[in-house]
Amino acid sequence: MIAVIQRVTHASVTIDEKVKSEISKGLLVLVGIEDADSQEDIDWLATKIVNLRIFNDAEGTMNVSVKEDGGDIIIVSQFTLQASTKKGNRPSYIKAARPDKAIPLYENFIKAVELHLGKAVQTGEFGADMKVSLLNDGPVTILIDTKNKV
Repeated sequence: MIAVIQRVTHASVTIDEKVKSEISKGLLVLVGIEDADSQEDIDWLATKIVNLRIFNDAEGTMNVSVKEDGGDIIIVSQFTLQASTKKGNRPSYIKAARPDKAIPLYENFIKAVELHLGKAVQTGEFGADMKVSLLNDGPVTILIDTKNKV
C-alpha cells in the first residue's frame, strides 16, 4: 500500500457536484492498493498514520499525532499512486489491485484507521470520479509505502 498523508486545515471530497465528506483540521490520506497488499499492510499503515507526530505541540515542534490533537481523517482511494513510469510516457497501472481485491482491502483499511483513531473517518467513494479539495497545512506531506517498512 502506498499512502500520501497531508496535514490539512480542511479537506473535502465532492462527487457529482455534491460534497460527500469533509473535515476540518486533520489528515487527508490518499491510498493506493496493489495486488500484493495484505491485512498486515493495513494494520501497519493504519497504526503508523494515526500515530505520526506531525502536528505542533505548544512549542511549535511537530510532536503530536492526529489522535492526540483530536483531528479528523479523510481517506480517499487513488489507484494512480501505483503507477509505474519506468518506460515511456504513459503510466502503467499493472500493480494496482483490481476492484474485487482492492475494495475489501480499502474497507478494512478504513475500519483499522477508525479503530486506532477511536472515531469514524470520512471517505471518498471507491472508483468514483472525485474532486478532492484541501488546504495543506505547513505544507506537510508524507509518502509511506508499506513495502519499505523494514
